[in-house]
Amino acid sequence: MEKRSSVGILVSRRSSRKGILKLLQRYNHLNMKLFAFTPADILWKEKRIIGLSLKKGIWKQSVVPFPQVVYNRCYNKKGTTIHRLEKAIGRNKCFNHINFFNKWELYNQFKQSDLKSYVPDTFLYDETNVSELLEKYKVVYLKPAYGSKGESVHRVELKENGDVHIALHTLTPKYICRRHESIQEKLDERFGQKNYVVQQGVRSSQLDHQFFDIRVLVQKGFLGEWMVTAKTCRVAYKKYYNTSMCDTIYDAADILPRFFSPDKMKDIFRSLVEVSVQAAKDAETHLGSLGELSVDFVLDEQRKLWIIELNGKPQKDLYKELTGFTFKNLIYIRPLEYAYFLSRIAR
Repeated sequence: MEKRSSVGILVSRRSSRKGILKLLQRYNHLNMKLFAFTPADILWKEKRIIGLSLKKGIWKQSVVPFPQVVYNRCYNKKGTTIHRLEKAIGRNKCFNHINFFNKWELYNQFKQSDLKSYVPDTFLYDETNVSELLEKYKVVYLKPAYGSKGESVHRVELKENGDVHIALHTLTPKYICRRHESIQEKLDERFGQKNYVVQQGVRSSQLDHQFFDIRVLVQKGFLGEWMVTAKTCRVAYKKYYNTSMCDTIYDAADILPRFFSPDKMKDIFRSLVEVSVQAAKDAETHLGSLGELSVDFVLDEQRKLWIIELNGKPQKDLYKELTGFTFKNLIYIRPLEYAYFLSRIAR
């Protein structure tokens, strides 16, 4: 009889163990032994883990051997725990090494790859003159180098009268810098000591006067290869530019035909798949073993695709809102299939 694969789900807090484990167990059609644990649950000297498991509706916490594979759901900047685990269970047996991505590092990775034409110009905030960038681009975005869900992403726009509008989440300015005032001083007061990047503002197409993006979920599965699981459009609330604060989410197949003729649709979907898979490969080259991520695009006014951001811990609950989306189960199944694939590879 073939030995059951053992997969550990690494989470940040003990309070998160039940939720993620209950969800994944529902899609565990491979009958793998799953348990959830935190970094604090690892008994390094004993090479054991205090793991929480769920069997036939009964929760059980016990000390178990190290698993064959670790699925990292611990949102972190450093891979110290993962590196230590890999020394114990084998190289590349832990996936999602880092899932808290650094925007500046990924930008530089993409600029050296075939994706360079898809990424907006990006600069370190403390090494650039924002006034000069505004003269060139008219709109720029200030983003935390580490960040997600559009948190603290500011839109900075040079108006025709010379004033500069600084907005947060909505188009309504939070601050206005008059033409005789120094925008650099105004921004330094707010961002001077923080780790931010400045990104070229893409003049994006809008859906009925609302900002939207295209999110492509890329995952590995049974064969250990990258594939696209879902392509969706998040439409922001009216007068919001932050699409993480979305009014509605749609299947991209329902929205993109409003921007492309039928004969162009095949090309745009092929581009979304090819570029997203390449972005995942490039990110993995830089960050270490990954199993899933999402790529956010915007479409500019000339219908060109731009990569705006990559997310290392894709927000999966947003797919609940998609009516008629036939692949909802896959977003949870594929990481488990990839874990099974890794468990079959000899150390």
